[in-house]
Amino acid sequence: MTDTSLAGRLALVTGASRGIGAATALALAARGAHVVLTARTASGLESIEQQIFDAGGSATIAPLDLAQSDSIARLAAAVGERWPALDILVLNAAQLGSLSAVPAIDPKELASLLTLNVSAQAAMIAAFDPLLRRSSGARVIGVTSSVGRAPRAYWGAYGATKAAFETLLEAYGDEMAAISRVRVAILDPGATRTAMRERAYPGEDPKTVKPPEAVADGIVRLAVAGFEPGHRERVEA
Repeated sequence: MTDTSLAGRLALVTGASRGIGAATALALAARGAHVVLTARTASGLESIEQQIFDAGGSATIAPLDLAQSDSIARLAAAVGERWPALDILVLNAAQLGSLSAVPAIDPKELASLLTLNVSAQAAMIAAFDPLLRRSSGARVIGVTSSVGRAPRAYWGAYGATKAAFETLLEAYGDEMAAISRVRVAILDPGATRTAMRERAYPGEDPKTVKPPEAVADGIVRLAVAGFEPGHRERVEA
């Protein structure tokens, strides 16, 4: 580990057991941050944690289901007992759901999507806001999708949740800009080689889209260099 630009910083990454979340956790740890890894799958988190340790970094795993708001509150309390502040929060966890025409959307599935993709994100922001404000320069980075702003046929349910997610982030960022050092950015990863992408495009050759590490590099750059309020960007191939 030669680049220690994030040494002494605490980061928390949701959906860190695979894909963009795992790549981001590894990249943040490689630059010296201590990374709290969250996801539902403990075995996946343990694998990423071991990779971080093997590379000389440090991490803590916190298996939890973000759909259970009380688990978020418990995590925030545990983090607050151990560390004085949270410097980097990467809101990456999301659920795709079924791709279907709007009239065919299953109300129960939509409710589940809204719980994880929107309500849980609001709960994360609320629970960690005090710790973010204690940082000398906190970065909150939300991973979105282009369908949140550019609706596409059969992507109505997922796109609606991402549109709501972006509204929450942008509102929070606007609220924080004048009263704290918390800065909020929205990052659209674009086409990326993930399990979610494979499910959405089963016939696509994974080698034709960029790896998660390319997105992780963009997230780490924002974490290191910072950004102005209202920042938004897309990671191109």
